[in-house]
Amino acid sequence: MKVAMTTGSLSRNAGGLFESVRAMGKGLSELGVGVSVYGLRDQNWERDEEAWAPLSARAFSFIGPRALAWSPDMDAALDEARPDVVALQGLWQYSSIATRRQWKRNGTPYVISPRGMLDKWALANSRWKKVLAAWAFENAVLRDAACFHALCESEADAMRAYGLRQRIEVVPNGMELVDLLTTEHTEGTEGRRMLLFLGRIHPKKGLVAALRAWAEHRNSPSAIRESAEWQFLIAGWDQGGHEGDLRALCSELGLKTASRFSHKGTGSTEGQNLKLKTLPPEAEGADVVFFGPAFGEEKEELLRSASAFILPSLSEGLPMSVLEAWAYGLPVVMTPECNLPEGFASQAALEIRNGGMGNGNWEGLRALLDMSDSDRIEMGRRGRRLVEERFTWPKVAAQMHELFQQLLAK
Repeated sequence: MKVAMTTGSLSRNAGGLFESVRAMGKGLSELGVGVSVYGLRDQNWERDEEAWAPLSARAFSFIGPRALAWSPDMDAALDEARPDVVALQGLWQYSSIATRRQWKRNGTPYVISPRGMLDKWALANSRWKKVLAAWAFENAVLRDAACFHALCESEADAMRAYGLRQRIEVVPNGMELVDLLTTEHTEGTEGRRMLLFLGRIHPKKGLVAALRAWAEHRNSPSAIRESAEWQFLIAGWDQGGHEGDLRALCSELGLKTASRFSHKGTGSTEGQNLKLKTLPPEAEGADVVFFGPAFGEEKEELLRSASAFILPSLSEGLPMSVLEAWAYGLPVVMTPECNLPEGFASQAALEIRNGGMGNGNWEGLRALLDMSDSDRIEMGRRGRRLVEERFTWPKVAAQMHELFQQLLAK
């Protein structure tokens, strides 16, 4: 069987899709599937190309602005490959057009994995652009799909709400397990416990309300016991200048901040080349650290050093970052919109409700910070067991392989 995976970006620019699509492809390859991956070129493709090995991954140049891209080279490469099935990962980009063109020209069936892009919040974000894209091409792409892949039941419900009537198969994301023998969730900077956020710095991640809740816990007369021993570390790449908004908010809330790199701005502490365990003296007392993008060994160091993980998102498909946190044995606080109810049911996560700018329910965060170290460690172990039982890539890839076989059998 030959499967072509099509997506918008093959680099870290794609966020969680970069991790999940790559891992899914490798999992299918290990089952004997011939996997090739096709996307559009961006500024980080050369940096991340080797991460796709041993898969065949190709990034193509395109005509026009990225939002209106056209890539005849991608079409030609797919024609030459003649896959048995195309697996479209994500929506609203030229990869959708190229996928449907394969069906029209060669009769190749395709499966669509929207990756959360049909959820209510996602559709409302940049709404008119998506309305136009839906009219121009995406609705036709959705209409002619052989099948849809949802990451969770709530995503399947969102697909039905959009009007899709084809078969929907629910298969979660997976995670590669790490060796926990060398993991120490004991310190952030100068021995302080670290609450870690890891992902895009974007409004949908809910960090505005999270910082307001953090300030309330730190500064109110009823401050949590030992809350000053905690530090909120935000690691990720800035999208659309949202980090600047968060820095200004920290200043407004009286939260002392530090940066990995020198950053001039309201409320920030300047520090050259800030590292996790070697903060400059002026940053040791920071309430919030903006670490910047973290990949590879840096990301691993953060996960091994954190004491807990937070994802206050307003919308997700099924977040790789939470699965990573559990794989590293971290307790998690997250919103129901993360679509991992298994975490609440197994007591591997505490629930927070993010109402937007400052409202909601943040008692889950308060409960986490007020736990004993031993209780947090046990909570993280439950998350690790959950990943071992339900979210490893061999199990996930086997489900997708079976789906492709069923489609071809028809």
